[in-house]
Amino acid sequence: HKFLYKMKVPQLRKKSEIKSCHNITWEDNYSWIHQKDILEVLKDKNKLNPEVREYLEQENGFAEFHLKDTESLQKKLFNEIKGRIKLDDESLPYKDHTYEYWTKTTAKGNYSIKLRKKINTNLVEEIWNGDKEKKKLGVEYFGIGDLEVSNNDKYLAYSLDIKGSEYYTIFIRDIDSNKIITKEINDTSGSILFSLDDKYIFYSKLDENHRARKIFRHEIGNFKNPDELIFEERSAAFTVIISLSSDEKYYFISTSDHNTSEQYYFLVDEKKPQPKLIRKRKKGILYSISAWDNKFYNHTNEQAEDFKIDISESLENQIWKPFIEPKKEVLIGSCVFLKNWIIRSETSNALDKLFVRNLSRGSEEELIFSDERVYVPNISLRQKDRNTDEIYIGYSSPKTPSRVYLYNLSNKSKKLVKEQIIPSGHNPNDYIVERVEFKSHDERLVPLTITRHKKTKLDGSANLLLYGYGSYGNSMSPGFSSTRISLINRDIIWATAHIRGGMEKGMKWWKEGKLTNKKNTFKDYIYAAKYLIENKYSSEGKIIGMGGSAGGLLMGAVVNEAPELFLGIIMAVPFVDSLTTNLDHSLPLTVGEFDEFGNAKDNKDHFNYIFSYAPYNNIKKMDYPHMLITTSLSDNRVLFDEPAKFTAKLRDLKTDNNLLLLKTEMNAGHGGKSGRDGAIEEIALDYAFALKISKKI
Repeated sequence: HKFLYKMKVPQLRKKSEIKSCHNITWEDNYSWIHQKDILEVLKDKNKLNPEVREYLEQENGFAEFHLKDTESLQKKLFNEIKGRIKLDDESLPYKDHTYEYWTKTTAKGNYSIKLRKKINTNLVEEIWNGDKEKKKLGVEYFGIGDLEVSNNDKYLAYSLDIKGSEYYTIFIRDIDSNKIITKEINDTSGSILFSLDDKYIFYSKLDENHRARKIFRHEIGNFKNPDELIFEERSAAFTVIISLSSDEKYYFISTSDHNTSEQYYFLVDEKKPQPKLIRKRKKGILYSISAWDNKFYNHTNEQAEDFKIDISESLENQIWKPFIEPKKEVLIGSCVFLKNWIIRSETSNALDKLFVRNLSRGSEEELIFSDERVYVPNISLRQKDRNTDEIYIGYSSPKTPSRVYLYNLSNKSKKLVKEQIIPSGHNPNDYIVERVEFKSHDERLVPLTITRHKKTKLDGSANLLLYGYGSYGNSMSPGFSSTRISLINRDIIWATAHIRGGMEKGMKWWKEGKLTNKKNTFKDYIYAAKYLIENKYSSEGKIIGMGGSAGGLLMGAVVNEAPELFLGIIMAVPFVDSLTTNLDHSLPLTVGEFDEFGNAKDNKDHFNYIFSYAPYNNIKKMDYPHMLITTSLSDNRVLFDEPAKFTAKLRDLKTDNNLLLLKTEMNAGHGGKSGRDGAIEEIALDYAFALKISKKI
């Protein structure tokens, strides 16, 4: 490891601050880098403390120096991954009453193009071109929040974020003349909803903490008057969205945090909207109402841990009866409505299923369209008119690229209408997909999806990438990824651990991995690694851990706990200084996450528990594996100071000569660089690091 000393290791100045909470004190040498006006810094990089900027730039230089020998590999991986994407591609068309709409990507462009043609004609019209729009603005980062066409097909509304900070500005233009027809609307969440008569749009405004808590109605053509406030959420932890009901008779306003929700409705033709409450919020109860065919469907977890669907004839006089009964450890999903059919989903054991109900007969059956054991099914509507028997159904699996069929629900005929083409070639039979279960520390059975090349030996000699997330009830679905093939083809096995904190086995799976059960998430992951070692998929010191955001919290916790299992760790925008963030109630996400991670400031048990696992607070004087940490300067979800402090403290305490690299993207947000090429570059960097430490350059 002599090469480490060729370049000065970056050092962040120490300035001790003694922090205390609940009569416990601890030292933080790097807290000084957090700026009080941090949300301003996210919007304007020039406000960044110059000393911190210099440190981040030194770390970038250091990372670049140590990845110099991977530059040609990064280019190769970039071309390889891009070579698996059909660059000039078109989506399937969606029909409204007058036009068919679809999107298209081109080989040269980074952003999509929205096209339309009148039904029964061949004249194709381009109504949006992302690359041209970006060029017009002359910006480096170009984030598109929403693209919506009005119901009368005359207007295009779109929202843009040109910093990566996720504050979106809404614009509305006339499609024929291309002229802006109303004022710009700043600081929105990005979502746009046209009123049915196209006189208005509805949108949500972000507060100073980046939380959507107000719904406004904007009159199209209004250049100067303030917009009309329709709804305001009083709780700082809740955020609001507005949508149109399936039957287009109501607007629904939903307000929720991660585990409690409340919904309001008003009629589409109300001149002055007066949202009416459907059911008062109750802590821990989620519900979502749909309207179809003069009936209301309530998808809720009230007295049904894994959800159920109830039905009522009215919202004024609610009498709810069972429609879909709850099942143990089976997550009941919501419904898609057609005139004669209802399609709904269920998830159990990290696998999704789809069911079709014939409304005239009342009978229901499962839609099965693959003989593979592990796959992800999906459906989408083909047209606006719901009086149809035809829908798009599709699936993909870890080895099979996506296939979409036009399916007739009535006679069950299906026709392949789109297949994900892998231009550089792909043979699903070259790969083996396994679904196994292993016992965690408390005997709970945890699903694990393993994908490998059929030539990879199972004798412990292979490197293995173990991917995990395990928070917010987000499940890791076993779909096809054209990028992972680059590692799998190079003899690195890819395993995804469906650990607690996700909802792969229902709500209970989530509950068992949050608040004061959070350590189950970390232990499940460590036990996954041990299972893979015991069963000769890999060996101790040959596993590469990978996770981003809350998956970065997972990586930080497990590397402090069991560093010896890993060859390396890759963490993207990692939530690693979770105690500091949890104690700061002014940050965008903190208050909304009390039900996920706890409230350390106001609850001593929560404080002690978070303090015992928060990655930054638990760095020890010991050997760590190779580590690559990536972050973004404008990220408002996980502030760049978390990975920066984490890296600085690791540099101070770790006793090994392994690589520790921090790479900060100076022009992007939580999702990373904008555009297709930007996203591929980031993946190529991660994979090149994995291959370098696996000695596969």
